[in-house]
Amino acid sequence: MHEKYHYVECGLDDVYLVNGFVRKKSRRGTSIAIRDIDTLHRAIGRHLCLDKKDLNGKEIRFLRRELLMSQSTLAHLLDVSEQTIHRWETGKASMSRAAEAWLRFMYMERSESFIKDQLKHIADLEDELAHRREMTFELMAEKEGEWKLAA
Repeated sequence: MHEKYHYVECGLDDVYLVNGFVRKKSRRGTSIAIRDIDTLHRAIGRHLCLDKKDLNGKEIRFLRRELLMSQSTLAHLLDVSEQTIHRWETGKASMSRAAEAWLRFMYMERSESFIKDQLKHIADLEDELAHRREMTFELMAEKEGEWKLAA
């Protein structure tokens, strides 16, 4: 059995990989090559967003960085100061539930088109309902007991 790899390079303390990585040895020492790192980061972000526990500072920073946002941009979107973002990310203050919900929502929408897909599904259902026709049947006079779709 292979040894798990403690993936601290993502900025989080509790991420371990059981596979999907290769240890490479060179004259400078051992390095790690991770396959499909973008997909791995999306999986980490998705887990953070769907997990019920409050986000800690490192998790807030991870999601912000995955969104390719500066502290300033996130502060503007959440209507807080840049210093507030810094305090959340360093664990000096707790993120409000509303701000945390928005951060999770923004991440899920950007990474998975979560809302876009749900809205498309609703629109498709509405289209399907709108295109359903009324089915009107009539009893045929010339053949007793036989129904047909009315014109």
